[in-house]
Amino acid sequence: MEIPYTSPLFNKTSFNCPHCKAFSSMSWNDAFIGLQGQKPISFLKSAHCDHCKEYSLWIGSKMIYPEDLSVESANQDLPEEIKEDYLEAANILAKSSRGAAALLRLSIEKLVIFLKAEGDNLNAKIGYLVTKGLSIKIQKSLDVVRVIGNEAVHPGQIDLRDDPAIAQHLFKIVNIIAHAMITEPKEINALYETVVPDDKREGIEKRDTK
Repeated sequence: MEIPYTSPLFNKTSFNCPHCKAFSSMSWNDAFIGLQGQKPISFLKSAHCDHCKEYSLWIGSKMIYPEDLSVESANQDLPEEIKEDYLEAANILAKSSRGAAALLRLSIEKLVIFLKAEGDNLNAKIGYLVTKGLSIKIQKSLDVVRVIGNEAVHPGQIDLRDDPAIAQHLFKIVNIIAHAMITEPKEINALYETVVPDDKREGIEKRDTK
């Protein structure tokens, strides 16, 4: 079973290391300046990975080294165009959490179109999928990315500059949506086609068309 990815977050005692990518315990310390290291820098912290012994540097809640914040890879069942948006969002996350959130919002807009949702805008398309039996969990996931992506472009109550970790969580949510809407149906259909005999499938299809 695949181990869930845990994004680096300030003061967390364990997460996936931005260097070695392993899930590892982190030791947090004040950063120091001076040859003897006696003078702490109050606003600068370091997190040391117990696995690879590398460190990350943080100012406030923002990781400044390494510059490229780690996010989990895009679900491989996503259409290529959406994976490209996801990768672009990951590449700019460290520099612009708002830009990353806006790109992820665009990715789910493309995803609901891929799922043949109808409506004049993303909100309406999500509503359409709800009428077709979309689970509450996935509806909420879609709306999280939609609302935060909107706020990134038209700031309101959520300011991603104050809490960039919010944008980082969106990558995981996009993958949750993709797994539920694309990967799981694909896996179930493959199992159905492989395991259930042809005559049994014909009987099921006749049953369900009555």
